[in-house]
Amino acid sequence: MGVMRFEVQPPELLEHWPELNRAYISGFDGRVHPTKVERDGNIVGFRRQSSESGRLHVAFPVEGFGRPMLTTSSLREFDGVYNLAVELARGKICQIRNQLAAWENAGMKIPERFRQLHSQAHALFARAASSQHEPLVAARFASQALGFACQAADELMRAYVEQRLIVRRHRSHHLPAAIGCQLGVATDPQQWAHVAQPPFSAAWVPLSWKYVEAIEGEYDWEPFDEQIEWCLNHRLIVQAGPLLDFSPGGLPQWLQQWASDFYNLQSFLCDFVETAIARYIGKVRQWEVCARPNTGGGLQLSEENLVALVARTVEVARQVDEESRFVVRVNQPFGEYQARGTHRLAPLQFVDALVRLGVGLSGINLELNMGYGRCGTAMRDLLDVSRLIDLWSCLDVPLQVTICVPSSSTHDPMAHSGIPLEANGWHKPWSEQAQAEWLDHYLPLFLAKQTVVAIFWHTLSDAVPHEFPHSGLLRADKTPKPALEQFARTVQEHWPAETLPAQ
Repeated sequence: MGVMRFEVQPPELLEHWPELNRAYISGFDGRVHPTKVERDGNIVGFRRQSSESGRLHVAFPVEGFGRPMLTTSSLREFDGVYNLAVELARGKICQIRNQLAAWENAGMKIPERFRQLHSQAHALFARAASSQHEPLVAARFASQALGFACQAADELMRAYVEQRLIVRRHRSHHLPAAIGCQLGVATDPQQWAHVAQPPFSAAWVPLSWKYVEAIEGEYDWEPFDEQIEWCLNHRLIVQAGPLLDFSPGGLPQWLQQWASDFYNLQSFLCDFVETAIARYIGKVRQWEVCARPNTGGGLQLSEENLVALVARTVEVARQVDEESRFVVRVNQPFGEYQARGTHRLAPLQFVDALVRLGVGLSGINLELNMGYGRCGTAMRDLLDVSRLIDLWSCLDVPLQVTICVPSSSTHDPMAHSGIPLEANGWHKPWSEQAQAEWLDHYLPLFLAKQTVVAIFWHTLSDAVPHEFPHSGLLRADKTPKPALEQFARTVQEHWPAETLPAQ
């Protein structure tokens, strides 16, 4: 049993810091350790089974940036106490230096503004590191260093995105990735019409087993028939699924009686996958076969059984329709769910097992729902997200990203999942304008990544039942939010309207 201790300065930070309980430690290989958070005054301990060196990941307030998830450098365990702000500043500066070296070696032009901010961060960190005999003074210098380091990271990422987009525009005059949105479970062509115009070239039909066969033996295909026909009539790329959602409540309730009978359960799952795909052969060319198997929880299955089930269902899908693409969606791709101690496989390891089994996986969908607790993803900056995409690209499988953030921190009566909101992650309170600004900040990065072939927004409308509170592009009164217009503005900024895919 190992523990790392950190001193928090000033102690008042601990009074309103709910995100601290989601902190965790990862090993040198990136694997997240089950982590228990302990408080003793202004000393916070992070306990885990291993005593090896590790990196602490914690949401920490940075002026002008909200409370992004920050990471220390790799630290050894010892009897003393680390200064939390100092180690987070050290970690951020080291991360930036490592990325800078890689991109400079690749020929990237580094802006002078970045070098100035990076230099200021270094100077302030040096003062913090040399003042650790006065913890409060060191923490103040370190917090200032973090502010400059985060600004430097933003400048570096803007330069990277701009230069990568120039290369991508040179290679193709057309938008390099499909852009789409989930239509929702309700039948409302008036709302869908917002997805039938640029920059949207795809639509996500939420064809899921729990909606199709809520009662055993009784199938309801009509809503999905209508959605798919509407998409085809409007010349949209159709992605349907997830056929199987392994998150809690994601599968039909009646299936619980078979949870302990693995082979019969596998037969039920495969039968539904076969039936659904056969019904829409020639109409749906892209299927999300499974969602969130890496976190599981829907049937209390072991990770080994989940890998086997996903592999078998993808194999069945491929046997039914050899021409379509088959995708698996991974939520919390940074792996923070492992900190709960109920999972051994990192998300990358889970998908790598599927790839090695040779089941014919056509793509991986990374789900990034920022601004939400529990099954959401903690707020991270562009550099962290860029490194995540680069890491997943090593599997040599095309990537999709599914994204959303809230437009309000208030109660959402149409959100049925009970997922809590996290109000402090972004640099300003969540609002419709903040949602649009977040999209404008992150969307160009996804467009700049060569391996990202599709970008989906998770929720079209707040007017129909949905999973993530206030995540829709349309308000509850069905009028557009600024984020819907932001999609078009951001894309048009990088690809003129006349080069967008024809609708």
